[in-house]
Amino acid sequence: MKTTLLTEITVREICDGFVYNEFEGKGLFGLGGRLTIQPEYQRNYIYADGKKDVAVIESVLKGYPLGLIYFNKVAENRFEVLDGQQRITSLGRYLTGKFAIKDDNDIPQYFSGLAEDLQQKILDTKLLIYECEGTESEIKEWFKTINIAGIPLNEQELRNAIFSGPFVTRCKEVFSNSNNANIQKWSAYISGTVNRQDYLACALDWVSKGHIEHYMSQHRYDTTIDEVTRYFNTVIDWISSVFLDVESEMRGLEWGRLYETYHTAPYNAAAISQRVQELYADPYVKNRKGIFEYLLGGEVQTSLLLVRVFDEATKKSVYKQQTLQAEQEGISNCPLCALGHEANRTKIWKIGDMDADHVTAWSKGGATDIHNCQMLCKSHNRAKGNK
Repeated sequence: MKTTLLTEITVREICDGFVYNEFEGKGLFGLGGRLTIQPEYQRNYIYADGKKDVAVIESVLKGYPLGLIYFNKVAENRFEVLDGQQRITSLGRYLTGKFAIKDDNDIPQYFSGLAEDLQQKILDTKLLIYECEGTESEIKEWFKTINIAGIPLNEQELRNAIFSGPFVTRCKEVFSNSNNANIQKWSAYISGTVNRQDYLACALDWVSKGHIEHYMSQHRYDTTIDEVTRYFNTVIDWISSVFLDVESEMRGLEWGRLYETYHTAPYNAAAISQRVQELYADPYVKNRKGIFEYLLGGEVQTSLLLVRVFDEATKKSVYKQQTLQAEQEGISNCPLCALGHEANRTKIWKIGDMDADHVTAWSKGGATDIHNCQMLCKSHNRAKGNK
């Protein structure tokens, strides 16, 4: 790959013709339209937090270097930003009045209100830019390398770079667009943020059954994303039809896997809703996130709930009582061993060889307290299950 260092391009020139696309798609431009600031493989703009964007402007005003910027030469006198999108976009947004910085008196200052000498200082600042020329593979490999520093690209942002094309563009228009009216509904079930590609990663994970990169490679040049949107909406609709109430613990669950596993089973949404509230109110349930799969699976996998276990004091007390009584009667301190006819019928187990067990299983209404606790040898306890 060939690189050329450019040292004379100013902020004024690089922001010439700057257009900020509020819909966060491809279409941030500069250098009088010759520079695409956000090509398909770039992440969305993430500096608009009142801190990072402000820091860029303050650095320029203080004369601090902004670091190297890399352009990819795509044609004669046509470029894409390979690295530096966040910094350039922050400069362009400030020059076009999208945010303010604060002066020494803590008063907001938009570019149009700055003193003329400060305006000129920003506009005349020269940037250090490497112009790069190479094959698509070389450019994208370099893109991955230079993005190790700063705010690292996450996995989906890297995938977008590797598999850039019409498919990624269309996906980002739907799943990486914070102005999409459906985001609020989706956020009940999906964790992360839109502009860091978390919603897109989720949609692709669901439709690909976990094989995102294979799927993106296969569909890279597709001009429609009908399969992705159809499957995604099917999963979302299924969740909302089974669970009438939206709980905070539903956010970020493996809904794609749960849909594939359970969507063919019939559910009574009203009954499910009642059970959700009952389990939320149960003091023995330690993992509320597990409630939803527990109900989908027919209330069998109690391990999903991390039901509160008996504390050490309870176990020691029950063990002492059972052992004392067993020694008096000449039988094993494991009630199930005592009923047998083998050598263990009179064996006194040490507490370390026993487990605490619900006499009446928790799943059948048994409480986790001393009155519903018995100590069993490990073999019998593991065999007993929920019987």
